[in-house]
Amino acid sequence: MTLSTRILGTTSPLTVSALGLGCVGMSEFYGSPDEAGGIATIHRALDLGGSFLDTADMYGPFTNERLVGKAIAGRRDEVQLATKFGNERGADGTRIRINGTPEYVHAACDASLQRLGVDHIDLYYQHRVDKTVPIEETVGAMKELVEAGKVRHLGLSEASAETIRRAHAVHPITALQTEYSLFTRDIEDEILPTIRELGIGLVPYSPLGRGILTGAITAEPDAGDSRSTAYFPRFQGDNLATNLVLVDRITEIAAQHGCTPGQLALAWVLAQGEDVVPIPGTKRVKYLEENIGAADLVLTEADLAALADAVPRDAVAGARYGDMTTIDA
Repeated sequence: MTLSTRILGTTSPLTVSALGLGCVGMSEFYGSPDEAGGIATIHRALDLGGSFLDTADMYGPFTNERLVGKAIAGRRDEVQLATKFGNERGADGTRIRINGTPEYVHAACDASLQRLGVDHIDLYYQHRVDKTVPIEETVGAMKELVEAGKVRHLGLSEASAETIRRAHAVHPITALQTEYSLFTRDIEDEILPTIRELGIGLVPYSPLGRGILTGAITAEPDAGDSRSTAYFPRFQGDNLATNLVLVDRITEIAAQHGCTPGQLALAWVLAQGEDVVPIPGTKRVKYLEENIGAADLVLTEADLAALADAVPRDAVAGARYGDMTTIDA
């Protein structure tokens, strides 16, 4: 069980493992933080060829970058390291603003490099688009980071097709990170065709629908888990009941393949193109190994059609976020 690689981007290509590892849940949002479990999971990912690690300065805040830095110490050359800036938070966790000013771009990068304990970031994303700052100014500052050798490749997260085009005209964008899964497919209309036209790779976050597609969630999450709040409507009340019926259908198809529903859901994302590299998150070695097993699952056109019938695009109940105002549209 060793992962193959895929290439993100064509103008500024970055070779990464076919599956990445989202590290956010090791520090915040999805239950209790677990540094020891997170570090063990990162080490196991590297052992299995899962070299593409995803973090952000806001996770923790700040603690997740330190965790990742600790985990990769002595193994930096095995890693394609991605982090993000833009969701400005205070040390106490207070959300301050979405900040895309050039001054903040430089300050945030320097702080991330220090926390990670590295001299460069392989892929640096704008986490959310600052609608008060022209994207040309933000990406212009990001370009300066590349020229300074602090960053190798640039990315955007949750950007609209128009914003992506404008950004890519300033400096080649290697990857777009956005939510994409059997439960979230709206990017197929405009964004996916745009990035393929421009030669930009896709890095889907939450490819398991924040865990619901694993089949492990059968009731509303416990208090303390961000999915228990109105910020994630798909996990609330009638929405959750409707969505669990869809998960049951996926589970039935997975049983025919002798795999878990989560593996089938990840295999579906991987089957969307060689330019697609999902980053399922976990802080447990056993779930990491399960996720990596999805890379060996080959789906036929008939399998993909069955999944499309089982989970029609408009069948999922609830918006992906309760507040979509931070999403660039």
